[in-house]
Amino acid sequence: MKVFEGFPIKSRFTPIPNIFFSEILPQIDDLAELKVTLHIFWVLYQKRGYPRFITSNELSADPVLMRGIESQGSAPELLRQSLNRAVSRGTLLCLKLERDSEVHELYFVNDDAGRKAVENINSGELKVGNLTKGEPCLVSQEQPNIFTLYEKNIGMLTPIIAEELKEAEKLYPASWIQDAFKEAVDLNKRNWRYISRILERWAAEGKHDGEPGRYSKADSSPEEYRRRYGHLLKR
Repeated sequence: MKVFEGFPIKSRFTPIPNIFFSEILPQIDDLAELKVTLHIFWVLYQKRGYPRFITSNELSADPVLMRGIESQGSAPELLRQSLNRAVSRGTLLCLKLERDSEVHELYFVNDDAGRKAVENINSGELKVGNLTKGEPCLVSQEQPNIFTLYEKNIGMLTPIIAEELKEAEKLYPASWIQDAFKEAVDLNKRNWRYISRILERWAAEGKHDGEPGRYSKADSSPEEYRRRYGHLLKR
């Protein structure tokens, strides 16, 4: 970790409403959501003109933001989940507009200016370039990712555990990971070693819950199992 040398004397500041710290921040339990939210405040404050918004494409192309969240997993997926959470929470407003059959998602801070902008765009009083009138974004209910599950059910992440979680997320279906955490919590076995053993067993023997999996019988042969998951068994 590179040690920060301190803020210079003439630093610029980004204003954030006080109510964010008293009402919203205490509810945010996902680090990626917090990073994305604060980043949007920072970027929008630097923009000029009206209305002030940022698109999902701008965010995904921002190297500062994507580097900041990639340590927790797939940066594009974490960005999508974080935007969904921020919209569901009411921190941000989202509007879908079209141009040449291509959909663009616009994000506004949910303040007076943002609410009026969305209302005026929806009513047709305000035009945003050559984007045509669209509709509010539909926020999907995302399954909690493996890092959220760990922090909620076990505790603080360490760099070593984070690497193991990233590997597990590549190997196993999201539903398996969620079920393995639930089984461990129900048995009061709140540690990653126990959960990883559950996942390894399901990969080798099958989960037997009627849910389609990504593993065939060939995959669960002893030779194939050792080839794929031997590095996990050595821990």
